[in-house]
Amino acid sequence: MPAPSEPLEKLGFLTIGSFDGADPGAGHETTLRMIELGEELGFDSAWVRHRHLQYGISSPVAVLAAASQRTRRIELGTAVIPLGWENPLRLAEDLATVDVLSGGRLNPGVSVGPPMHFDDVKGSLYPDTADREDFSPERVSRLLRLIAGETASSFSGTQGIEVFSDRVEPHSPGLRGRVWYGAAGLGSARRAGEQGMNFLTSSVVRAGDGGGTDFSEIQRGHIDAFRAAHPAGAAARVSQGLVVVPTDSATPEQRAKYEAYAEARLPRTVAPQGPAGMLFARDLVGPSEEIAAQLYAHAGFRAVREVVFALPFSFAQQDYVQILGDIATRLAPAIGWRPAAAA
Repeated sequence: MPAPSEPLEKLGFLTIGSFDGADPGAGHETTLRMIELGEELGFDSAWVRHRHLQYGISSPVAVLAAASQRTRRIELGTAVIPLGWENPLRLAEDLATVDVLSGGRLNPGVSVGPPMHFDDVKGSLYPDTADREDFSPERVSRLLRLIAGETASSFSGTQGIEVFSDRVEPHSPGLRGRVWYGAAGLGSARRAGEQGMNFLTSSVVRAGDGGGTDFSEIQRGHIDAFRAAHPAGAAARVSQGLVVVPTDSATPEQRAKYEAYAEARLPRTVAPQGPAGMLFARDLVGPSEEIAAQLYAHAGFRAVREVVFALPFSFAQQDYVQILGDIATRLAPAIGWRPAAAA
């Protein structure tokens, strides 16, 4: 986004899909309704987070399969599926199936590394193989090869009345080009580029990866490193995901809630957090004109043509309706975006 006069190409939003453990159906229904609303407002994409053993979406592929039957145009993404919890072959089948059901609208975002709290879950997740599982970037490579249609089995042909394929079925030819990698570190950004993936940046980066503790400069460095390593160079797709909450049509009560939410999260933005030294971006809360000015001053934002703004956690449905409406009708025009044709 070099200048305000140049258009933003794609506008998306991301939701965690929170739910009440005693009544999970209601929360999942809210997520589906928000995706439907996003399509009505003209958003280009809707993304869901991935949360295991929490009160957020644990199976984004299943949720997006449902969303694919309630929408017709909006692209559907995962941000992100941690591959340490997945068998790449089985995941490739699920992703291809949902891509076919959606008419080629799926954008799978993935990451690698050991599952969170691995020592606590390995007995259930990998009871016999925990010490031998490979959580390296090779897990991504396996998934990409399988999605691309490379050989998955040494057998193909007819056995009795059944016909077997040696590749993942169904095969969705365009899916490989729509796989994204969610990276918070410089090395991961480079590897994503080397593998010809798309790149999801978010509101968290690893401090010290260039730029000191300036979040926007670190993020910009990741974007530049990704594109330098990608076969498509400057044309490689990058999407930025910050927490953005416009308040143009918010009630006084909503504005107070949003400001308190951002204030409570502010301490984590002033210094690196935890052993990994993770640095968080500030939540952007306020009138759309102010948020637009903050975005144009952001080094990471100036390097992208696509955004996936993250919705805050645990707000009410009417809050999300207001926020999405203001993003689409107030903030987006201020950053050069125009809605897609109605479905």
